[in-house]
Amino acid sequence: MTNKFKYFIGNWKMYGNLSSFKIIQNIEKYIKKNQNKFKKIKVIFCVPSTLIYPFFLKFKKSKISIGGQNCHFSKNPGPFTGSLNAQMAKNVGAKYLILGHSENRKEGENNHLINKKIENALCENLNVIFCFGETIEEKKRARTFQVIKKQINECIKAKFDLNKILFAYEPVWSIGSGKTPSINDLSKVIKFIKKYINKKYKFKKFKILYGGSVNAKNIENFSKINEIDGFLIGGASLSQKKFIDIINNYYKKPKWKL
Repeated sequence: MTNKFKYFIGNWKMYGNLSSFKIIQNIEKYIKKNQNKFKKIKVIFCVPSTLIYPFFLKFKKSKISIGGQNCHFSKNPGPFTGSLNAQMAKNVGAKYLILGHSENRKEGENNHLINKKIENALCENLNVIFCFGETIEEKKRARTFQVIKKQINECIKAKFDLNKILFAYEPVWSIGSGKTPSINDLSKVIKFIKKYINKKYKFKKFKILYGGSVNAKNIENFSKINEIDGFLIGGASLSQKKFIDIINNYYKKPKWKL
């Protein structure tokens, strides 16, 4: 798989305030200062809903994009207290939405709801960061591939514009734990996903991301897997130094690839 950009996406979860824009601002300055080195990267920050619009205003002339972290399944306005749908997220400046994240699945979100959310987001011409992955129990029972197939099958329909979807493999057991798959295991999973999507949807230009305890130390190992088009970064994206170190260390690529 070839792809023009490598994606570095920050998921701020339920962190950040109005002054936190300085973190992204400093990252932007660093990337701009080193633009010859970072010609082919795409940086996105998915922030809490309260920060989407003010951050959109701050960075609307920047190459950094702002996204949201979820949306309601309803396409239309309605009596859903505390929720926002894809149209509302778009109207305040979101260009991307994280959908299907395991933290939301844990709260009761299922594949049917995720499918509706993805469809609504695409109808609003938003880009979707679609998260999927197995739990530790499913991994121990050697069900990783079956779980991935089921999540993709039930969430992604053939009619969807796959050019607008970033497929983010995030093993649930890795998120926030400091544990990551071995490079050989991760390479097998990524290649399986690539082969499966190619076969099922007859589409070859999709992007595959990896997420789960990504940091400046393990990013060099992840860079050995050519099929990975980018990374969904959690806690480390809240630190300008850690985020910049991840980007820098990714480009210290070893000469050999898996």
